[in-house]
Amino acid sequence: MDLLDDSAVQQRLAGVPEWRREGNEIRRKVTAPDFPTAIRIVDEIAVEAEKMNHHPDIDIRWRTLHLALTTHDAGGLTGNDFALAARIDEIAAAHGA
Repeated sequence: MDLLDDSAVQQRLAGVPEWRREGNEIRRKVTAPDFPTAIRIVDEIAVEAEKMNHHPDIDIRWRTLHLALTTHDAGGLTGNDFALAARIDEIAAAHGA
């Protein structure tokens, strides 16, 4: 997958407004209604990540998930990061987060 330039990253960020860029990553915090829901969200993200063969960094703190995406093989951000970010947004919203 091709590395996105700064302009393309800014354009793609407009489509996933909950995400912010930090260097070569995009990050988002998701707050679930409770801990079991947070774990269900992580489980669904894991299924999608496996389908895409693209895996986020996830830090779980009680009911808050800290997510980071980058394409390590490409050395930065690619379309895969934004595709998974959009899917994560859908999963989180479906769980009231």
